[in-house]
Amino acid sequence: MTKAIMIQGTGSNVGKSMLVAGLCRAAVRRGLSVAPFKPQNMSNNAAVTSDGGEIGRAQALQALACKVPLTVHMNPVLLKPESDVGSQVVVQGKRLTTVKAREYAKLKPQLMESVLESFNLLKSQHDLVIVEGAGSPAEVNLRAGDIANMGFAQASETPVILAGDIDRGGVIAQIVGTQAVIDAKDAALIQGFLVNKFRGDPSLFDDGYAMIEDKTGWKGFGVLPYFGEAWKLPAEDALDIHGSRTDGEFHIVCLGLSRIANFDDLDPLAQEPDVRLTMLRAGQPIPGDTDLVIIPGSKSTRGDLAFLKEQGWDIDLHAHLRRGGKILGICGGYQMLGQSISDPEGIEGPAGETVGLGLLDVETLMTADKRLTETNAVHAASGQSFSGYEIHIGRTKGKDCTRPFATVDGRKEGATSADAAVMGSYLHGMFSDDGFRRAFLASLGAKAGNVSYAQTVETTLDELADHIEAHLDVDGILGAAR
Repeated sequence: MTKAIMIQGTGSNVGKSMLVAGLCRAAVRRGLSVAPFKPQNMSNNAAVTSDGGEIGRAQALQALACKVPLTVHMNPVLLKPESDVGSQVVVQGKRLTTVKAREYAKLKPQLMESVLESFNLLKSQHDLVIVEGAGSPAEVNLRAGDIANMGFAQASETPVILAGDIDRGGVIAQIVGTQAVIDAKDAALIQGFLVNKFRGDPSLFDDGYAMIEDKTGWKGFGVLPYFGEAWKLPAEDALDIHGSRTDGEFHIVCLGLSRIANFDDLDPLAQEPDVRLTMLRAGQPIPGDTDLVIIPGSKSTRGDLAFLKEQGWDIDLHAHLRRGGKILGICGGYQMLGQSISDPEGIEGPAGETVGLGLLDVETLMTADKRLTETNAVHAASGQSFSGYEIHIGRTKGKDCTRPFATVDGRKEGATSADAAVMGSYLHGMFSDDGFRRAFLASLGAKAGNVSYAQTVETTLDELADHIEAHLDVDGILGAAR
């Protein structure tokens, strides 16, 4: 009979996604058929699945750790924030609606059916399902109608391991406090705890660890030191993106948009030995030594275009081009580079039209249909073939489309300015293709290394599993599954 175990956290960003990925790989190495599952995720960093939908990028990494194809059932509810108060709701890979926070609270109970359907489907196909919670079960004000943490655990009768983050401080209060505020019935589902992201000698926390065990009565499954190689894995949060090198000769700057989406495009670039990658924060100017500016995808293209202009980056981009720099816009970033973005139906926000950056002679019309597909393409400038994916709304046309960025099945894709300094494309994931990444960097004068991105991720997942095996009671954690 298929078993399941759920990793919940004392808060957001305590390392749940990485823990699940490492546990998945550890379980697979025990000869088990394993699947990851997250009932509800909130992220604009999505992956296209083999069954034609989209899920959170963290679950895509976990599926890779499990060595199984992506399916929409690994993340049946995906919330994609479009504003400070509203999100697009994706259910089993397809857009259902866009709602504000209060409206979503009323919608959640209706989504439990889809969540349990997906969970039970995965259980029917695998030996073990490792579930990731969202946020924290200590948010008891959100317990009614919950589908992400204890509401799901109760409905599916899945046991829970609680993870605390010592790196942010107060881990004793995090774990003990969680037990203090949650319902006794929910607390009974928790089989034990673990402490994540410890820096230094873990034995220094022996007294604190024993205190948590004493005050909660829960079993401790170990203290996990900080995993220093985590940067080599696809980042779940844009704030986690950084280059490993500060001395790379070729400087790539990515504009840190407020609704940045699918920023995993940057991860492979961070590993190139000649590349120095900077994620630009609000209020920071584009550095004068920048060789390439990437304008990434966005979940709210017109809103993020306004954000870009508020930072003065539109002025900086013109200065960057005068210095001989290059610009690449991907998806929403491509749309921003054009003359205008029109959204007459208000699909991404208030209906209307916004003047673009005017750096490409193209115009974009937002349409209700969403393109979700894996894609094979040929780079027009180098002739290099590559694979990627599309995940966007909107159609872009104009004079510069006659100079495409790539071709897809003979169809022109993207656009390039007459001087080839400004490029735009809807294709995500292109830099994960080693051959294309090398050809693209070489075309811009950068030294391309011999990095195999896919192999680096695979090796790092094995190293993560080794790290977890060395410091946590993995047999105990997996043995708690039922």
